[in-house]
Amino acid sequence: MSVPPVEKAPPANWILQHPAYRQMKALEPADSAQLHAAFLVCMDLTEVRRWKEVSCVKSPELRLILLEGKEKDGAPVHTVLPLPAHQSLSHNSICSVLDRGFPVLLCAVASDSTLVYQRLTDGLVTPDPPVGPFQDLDRRQHRKRRQHSFQQHSEKMRGKSIRKNSC
Repeated sequence: MSVPPVEKAPPANWILQHPAYRQMKALEPADSAQLHAAFLVCMDLTEVRRWKEVSCVKSPELRLILLEGKEKDGAPVHTVLPLPAHQSLSHNSICSVLDRGFPVLLCAVASDSTLVYQRLTDGLVTPDPPVGPFQDLDRRQHRKRRQHSFQQHSEKMRGKSIRKNSC
């Protein structure tokens, strides 16, 4: 009579044993929720999105863990700020992350482990125009008037800019 092999169950809290988690914990972040968020984002970047050269660094002024990595080989380094969704940041905190010199992604981590990435910039960035065929039949006349007004304004501004730059 043979005994069936016994499957070894994973440890109850495997995250605590993971090398990346231990490395982040050694950085002594101020908040255990931010440590957990950083670990989840690190796993998403490395295992799901397949980023390259992902590492964790401590922001001494914020006492937060930041992640740095490349989306693909040859791509520039990005800084990722993992943050639990309930935690807030001050303007100065955002500026200190932007001052690192790399493009910055804020990753909000919800309590159900949903991750939402948002690109942060120093200043305003104009959004890309919508793509695709759009129809607004009820407001067609208004749109024509607005477009004509915009074209006149653009031509006027182009004339000013040419005169201004022709010194």
